Amino acid sequence: MHEFTITDMSCGHCVGVITKTVQRLDPNATVETDLASKKVRVDSSQPRDAIVHVLDEAGYTPA
Repeated sequence: MHEFTITDMSCGHCVGVITKTVQRLDPNATVETDLASKKVRVDSSQPRDAIVHVLDEAGYTPA
């Protein structure tokens, strides 16, 4: 399980883009988002660096 804080996630559209971006990398990934706390939890077999890379390419800065 990977957990990220994504401070530039500000709306439901952002949540959808983040979820779709991760699931394009790993179709079996489970993505849980908490918009209020700007937290994203990803259960995936992909390494953290790969998830960070695709999120960054989509315009989001995971920490």
